[in-house]
Amino acid sequence: MKVTLEFDGNEEQDDLQTALDGYKWKSAMWELDQLLRKTTKYGASQLKDTESATGVEQDVAEATRESIREILSEWNLNLD
Repeated sequence: MKVTLEFDGNEEQDDLQTALDGYKWKSAMWELDQLLRKTTKYGASQLKDTESATGVEQDVAEATRESIREILSEWNLNLD
């Protein structure tokens, strides 16, 4: 498949960069999701590498993952 995007002039430079950076946004969100997953699944604390996550940290991480997935779904996006 071939797709052509056209942007006119310097005033649309930001729109062009946003379109080109889509894969970077997806990669960054996937990385964030994986950090949160480590907290919920393995109890790894994101605050201190040597400590286990507290129950509250695990709950917040799970709630944040769910919120991210809901927002992505509303925009018809996914991390998979």
